Amino acid sequence: MVQASLDELEERIGYRFRDRYLLDCALTHTSFANEQKIQTFKDYERIEFLGDAVLEMISSDFLYRTYPDKKEGELTKLRASLVCEPALAYCARDLSLGTFIRLGRGEEASGGREKDSIISDVMEALIGAMYLDSGGIEEPRRFILTYILSDLEDKQLFYDAKSILQERTQQGGHTMQYELLEESGPGHCRTFRVAVLIDGQRCGTGEGRSKKAAEQQAAYSALIRERGR
Repeated sequence: MVQASLDELEERIGYRFRDRYLLDCALTHTSFANEQKIQTFKDYERIEFLGDAVLEMISSDFLYRTYPDKKEGELTKLRASLVCEPALAYCARDLSLGTFIRLGRGEEASGGREKDSIISDVMEALIGAMYLDSGGIEEPRRFILTYILSDLEDKQLFYDAKSILQERTQQGGHTMQYELLEESGPGHCRTFRVAVLIDGQRCGTGEGRSKKAAEQQAAYSALIRERGR
């Protein structure tokens, strides 16, 4: 990866690494590291382990202070929805983080750059790398508050869209189902378009790399439409 690309990523996240090796490792998938005859970079797994712990601590502190009336169970559920794999992948895509990841040829061919599991792991690895490079918690905190824990109401609505929509339709005595409208693209990189139907009427559509992601987008679309009425 050329130097300019790393400069671009640092510009996006608002942080300049003193030790670029940490950033290189945070962006290196196991498949790429294993393909090298000379192990130039370690993969992101160890740094991701650290970043996961930093993210949990900062998000817990933030939610504890932001919602003084919520009980432990409510805070745990809220934190889980905000820092789960799909949520982190959603935030990573806002930064176009997938375009900076080093992947092996096989993983690249299988659409790894768009997999939630990979880009969410890299998001945590980036947090871990920032923590190590800055020597403290303040830079990771700024990053997490800016790119993960901002716009909480809309993000929580998106992350929990399917369960929220299902609960509302059941309470109203309505029926809900998802309909696959279209499936396109090569086998390793499929795109799905899905509609959500309430009482047989189309209320929202969504696209995604998996049916689950497309359904989430469709449910979110239906909720936004309902909120705008």
